[in-house]
Amino acid sequence: MKSSLKIITIIQARNGSSRLPNKVMMPLCGKPLLLRMLERVFLSKLAGKVIVAITTDKSDDAIEANCTNNQIKFFRGHPTDLLDRHFKAALESNADAVVKIPSDCPLIDPQIIDKVLKFYIDNSDKYDYVSNLHPATYPDGNDVEIFSMTALKVAWENATRELEREHTTPYFWENPDKFRIGNVEWETGLDYSMSHRFTIDYIEDYLFIQAVYDELYNRNPEFSVNDILELLERKPEIKQLNEKYIGVNWYRNHLGDLKTITKEQTKII
Repeated sequence: MKSSLKIITIIQARNGSSRLPNKVMMPLCGKPLLLRMLERVFLSKLAGKVIVAITTDKSDDAIEANCTNNQIKFFRGHPTDLLDRHFKAALESNADAVVKIPSDCPLIDPQIIDKVLKFYIDNSDKYDYVSNLHPATYPDGNDVEIFSMTALKVAWENATRELEREHTTPYFWENPDKFRIGNVEWETGLDYSMSHRFTIDYIEDYLFIQAVYDELYNRNPEFSVNDILELLERKPEIKQLNEKYIGVNWYRNHLGDLKTITKEQTKII
């Protein structure tokens, strides 16, 4: 299925992570984590043009070099105002709709990306913002959000709180009176959002992701979420590598600030 909408997918990336610096450059089966993740995003049939949105900080010159050497489009923008970075990257590309996927999702399943995007495309007259996060049901690390350029402009012009600028999209889902919000849930009926962690923020996460790649990538570079879950059933010791951080996400720092997020949707450490 081809969409008449001009969709761009923005992968936000930086080297300056406070908890795990340079995580996007850490190796997975011989290539930087960011490039492995991009391989998976490029498998999506609906993602459109893919852009890596990095900061203007010198520390991200290495990411730019990797993008240039691998013919990957990039945009450099504000270091901390990700709403501004996304808006200006999308504006430069003359997008109709924008997909936001963070660079800490190197195990993201392309079929999940397409499921969320297809729902938005099929219902673009009904929704301004669609994600698989409100509420989340997929294993953490399969984060997909898509929103119209019109809605993004409204958020860019009106969002004032620091968390709204830093995390790009809270202004949408915190203001359901201003935006038409849609959500895609896992078709299995399961909710693994607080029991399975496929994202990277700590060294234990890297060890987990590295183990998954070592087990699955050479057999099938297009391995799916089901392949990962089957691996964890066979080798539960891999799941234990980052188990202490399961359920931990950025919401934990803003429970008093986010009216649509409950304490059941995060874990305090």
